[in-house]
Amino acid sequence: MNIELDYKIIEKLCGTVSFKKGDSFYRANKVTFTNYGPDICQAIVRGADDFHVTIERKSNGSFRSKCSCPTLPSFKRDCQHIAAVLLAIYDQQRHGWDANTNHGKNQELTNGLMTLFDGQPVRSSGHQLHFENRQVLDATFTCKPVIMNKSRYMFGIEIKVGQTNVQNIRQFLEHVKVGSPSALSSSFTYSPNLHCFQAETDAVIQKLIQVIDDEKIYGDKPDPVINTSTLIIPPSSWEQLTLLLTKAPLVKIVYNENTYDGLHLSDKKLPLQFYFNETADKNFQLQIKGLNGMVVLNSYSSVLSTGTLTKLRSEDCLRLFELKHMLEASETDQIPISDKQLNSFLEKVVPSLKKIGDVKLTDAMSSHVRKSPLIAKLYLDRVKNRLLAGLEFHYENTVINPLESRELPGGSLFIRDVEKEDEILNLMEESMSAKTDSGYFLHNEELEYQFLYHVVPKLQKLVQLYATTAVRNRITKGKSIPKIRVKVNKERTNWLEFKFEMEGIHEKHIREILEALEEKRKYYRLRNGSLLSLETKEFEEIHRFLNAVPAQDKDLVSGLNIPVIQGLHALDSIDDNNVFTSEESFHQFLEDIRNPDSLEFTVPNSLESILRDYQKDGYKWMKKLASYGFGGILADDMGLGKTLQSITFILSELPNIRKKKLPALIVCPSSLTYNWLNEIIKFAPDINAKVVDGNKAERVTIQKDVMDMDVVITSYPLLRTDIKWYEKQAFQTVFFDEAQAFKNPLTQTARAVKNIQADYRFALTGTPVENSQEELWSIFHVVFPELFQGLKEYSNLSRKKIARRIRPFLLRRLKEDVLSELPKKVETTDSMELYPEQKKLYAAYLAKLRHDTLKHLDKDTLRKNRIKILAGLTRLRQICCHPALFVDDYKGSSAKFEQLLQIVEESRQAGRRVLIFSQFTKMLGLIGRELSTEGLPFFYLDGQTPSKERLEISNQFNAGERNIFLISLKAGGTGLNLTGADTVILYDIWWNPAVEEQAADRAHRIGQSNIVQVIKLVARGTIEEKMNQLQEKKRHLVEEIINSNDKSPSTLTEEDIREILDVEIKT
Repeated sequence: MNIELDYKIIEKLCGTVSFKKGDSFYRANKVTFTNYGPDICQAIVRGADDFHVTIERKSNGSFRSKCSCPTLPSFKRDCQHIAAVLLAIYDQQRHGWDANTNHGKNQELTNGLMTLFDGQPVRSSGHQLHFENRQVLDATFTCKPVIMNKSRYMFGIEIKVGQTNVQNIRQFLEHVKVGSPSALSSSFTYSPNLHCFQAETDAVIQKLIQVIDDEKIYGDKPDPVINTSTLIIPPSSWEQLTLLLTKAPLVKIVYNENTYDGLHLSDKKLPLQFYFNETADKNFQLQIKGLNGMVVLNSYSSVLSTGTLTKLRSEDCLRLFELKHMLEASETDQIPISDKQLNSFLEKVVPSLKKIGDVKLTDAMSSHVRKSPLIAKLYLDRVKNRLLAGLEFHYENTVINPLESRELPGGSLFIRDVEKEDEILNLMEESMSAKTDSGYFLHNEELEYQFLYHVVPKLQKLVQLYATTAVRNRITKGKSIPKIRVKVNKERTNWLEFKFEMEGIHEKHIREILEALEEKRKYYRLRNGSLLSLETKEFEEIHRFLNAVPAQDKDLVSGLNIPVIQGLHALDSIDDNNVFTSEESFHQFLEDIRNPDSLEFTVPNSLESILRDYQKDGYKWMKKLASYGFGGILADDMGLGKTLQSITFILSELPNIRKKKLPALIVCPSSLTYNWLNEIIKFAPDINAKVVDGNKAERVTIQKDVMDMDVVITSYPLLRTDIKWYEKQAFQTVFFDEAQAFKNPLTQTARAVKNIQADYRFALTGTPVENSQEELWSIFHVVFPELFQGLKEYSNLSRKKIARRIRPFLLRRLKEDVLSELPKKVETTDSMELYPEQKKLYAAYLAKLRHDTLKHLDKDTLRKNRIKILAGLTRLRQICCHPALFVDDYKGSSAKFEQLLQIVEESRQAGRRVLIFSQFTKMLGLIGRELSTEGLPFFYLDGQTPSKERLEISNQFNAGERNIFLISLKAGGTGLNLTGADTVILYDIWWNPAVEEQAADRAHRIGQSNIVQVIKLVARGTIEEKMNQLQEKKRHLVEEIINSNDKSPSTLTEEDIREILDVEIKT
């Protein structure tokens, strides 16, 4: 169009606000041209309603604009819709459109393409989970049988919306499908922008839409006889529809001039009575009652009766349909049966009638017809290497050989159990195809085994079994149960010996049995002719065991000798422990590792009086593992003295360390290096220990002589930096403190610690599992790699197997179990309502985050957008703490901040000593400034605090100097001993409860003499409440693996994020 435009002109005409809104319309492809020429342009701007815009060029080169939207007298500028169209024209001018170019067809094509992708969504007819402001309409579905032809009924459905009957159901469903309004009466029009349906109601409507779509696909035209208000439901759609209708709130069933509320399904017998009696002329008749009131819907294999829909087998429904048709044609409810037809009637008709109704005999008939239960008898014998089987059906004194004839002898009147007879005959004929008039036979050993071990157990539930001695001897008695005996090898105490045994079977035959098992044969014929099944649970377990053990020259009969850890792997492959018989030596081996208190290891004299009993047990446990060359994880609760137990072990190994000139290595977080040095000096001054730290030159100087020391101490960051030097050294023992530092096997830290060479390797951590069970694999992969194979194989193990395998190699004691003298820890949660200005800010950020985040929540995009999502969640958490953390010039306060100050004042008056933890160092800064203003001195510690200074200020605090300690949650949550405090305040929530527990345990640990009060601050009705709930899911992660509870591990998953963002904030 030939008019002069640019962004400044458009913004001047429309104003800044309308310009921005118009730009949003245009960028969202809401503008569609209906006419585009050099002098005039007409377009539609789509929104909640469609607005028509006209731009017309004047003769002087300027233009006039017009929009169909309502105008405000006070607003003198052009609207956002005109702005959107002008922006579209300008954009097209810039991309080469010429007013004199003949582009009508091209423009039409372009507009068509843009319409396809105009982003205009079809409004769902169902009630939305969030942001729903439409009126919820009631819809009543009326189901009724519609007669088609030859007495054949089909299900028809009609819909009533509110109080209005839908006159053209197909037209209404088409409108719902495309999201367009539908006029249901002169006074009511359904509009998807104004109305919606309950989820259960909408599910039925969507299924009906699928029905009319299927009609189009298969070319089915509506029957012109059927009213347009009724939709016939094809049998292929009925089953799914019935399930939806049972859940819909308003459903009616109408037939035979009766109306029933709700659709009720039944699998019980129909209320049909079949009366069988004798007539005056000594013949018989069958009278049927209850059938007249039923509608048999043969196409659906269903019957309508008293408002209930009963599903039948298709053959039974067909018989009932034909029976009803015959009776209606004959205008009677009685069927005569002659005396000659009686036996056939009792044998063939009555059993089928009993499936669909009640068969009743009159007293007169009962004297003629007997109801005798079927007793089936199966006779088995072996003659000339053939298995023979004879079968008889007994009804009182009447015996039927089914292979000769299934007819009853003349004069016998029985109601036969044909269904049971057929079941028995099917089993026999499937397994014993060879037969004569007198019985069945098998002349094949494999088929005979299959019959005796697999078919006979099924038949025993149906028949009385009579087997000769020859047959019984063919089945191996239960005493021949395979066993594997396991013991500790006398010559090599770190090896296990496994030996296969079977009572009453010679060693030579046992080898043949194992060979047959390896060949995956189903059975083995023993020398006495009996067939030993190799398909039992015990043999399956033994086969699994043989596949798990490494190949070697000796076999399981002579005795397999396997290193302990490989033997434990093989044992772990077995689900049934009854297969193994453990000798005393193996029992004692397991007992020693699981209960180290009974072990004979001497505690160093200097520590005998210092160590608590459980600490002595931990020391002995490490000594026992080391004696076998095993690694392990000491996973004691925080504050139970893992450091002291490790020092005890080093002290006991000091002669070996000095003799071999192989020092012990301690790797820990940077903040704990000097803590380790001080603990060694305090408890074992005889040990020569050195910290390797400083700059590169200083470390190189230390490394020249440090291998002459007894203990080398370094941090994880410096180990990574100097790994080339460390991997060339050999150590007697390595301790990895706070071993969760390498819980991710892909990190540089995990790769570095894996390269350390040491005779013994131990990990120390109070949280061996924080987020997933793979973290446990990563730690064991470093300290005891033989315990598990690769991560893929580990991931396939059940939690039960993981727990069973790690039990000897992971020692965990809880405070409440071993420290009865430790004062209790009282945990409380203080919740507070956000201030009004906080609420407004929180609600705005929450709405934006929901919009930006939920569209990314699928398997592929969650990982890519994880950082962005977590950043958004962090913003919400910061608003809860104090908006000033990221909102510049925020002048308001914070409800949580004011609550903290009140708690601090109360603690001051009560003489309490307080640790305040926060993840946000900026928040600690806000708190510190306020404390300084109030004249309250405090200590401060975060990730920038040097290791030596950490130790100094911790000692000062414990000595009674200052009553408040501000600590960064991540930097000060581990390794600190702050028993001088008796109150812990967790200012903000962290995703994982283990991190918070570590923080609280800085005060609640050995040396604490006061009750420790832990106060968690949570903003009510916010993300923090959801995080608190998420913590509860994660709280049992350690116990899940260590105690093998059936609880699912939790990380911050798609479901967690959805749940966290599903928070109502009351404004």
